[in-house]
Amino acid sequence: MQQDCIFCKIASKDIPVNTVYEDEQLIAFPDINPVAPVHLLVIPKKHIANILESAPEDAALLGHIMATIPKIAATAGLAEDGFRTIINTKDNGGQTVYHLHFHILGGRFMTWPPG
Repeated sequence: MQQDCIFCKIASKDIPVNTVYEDEQLIAFPDINPVAPVHLLVIPKKHIANILESAPEDAALLGHIMATIPKIAATAGLAEDGFRTIINTKDNGGQTVYHLHFHILGGRFMTWPPG
């Protein structure tokens, strides 16, 4: 855990959130600045700054997250019409919190390019 990381504080329950899914490896909750009718964040409980900082030993964790995202999206009512999953990486990628996180966006048609 990084002491100054807001997502580490959420994962450790120091900051409460409206949890929509949680298991031993990850937690999912609504984004506080949604850009879609449904905008959830999925974060690993382990601190990894971004996808570039993931290591070979994180492969099982990353696979677990990817396997769990469809379940979280289905629970949020997004399975029938679809959704978008996003990982922002570093400043030019739009990352604002330096703890790896996955955005699940849905509830409206997503345009391309995303912006």
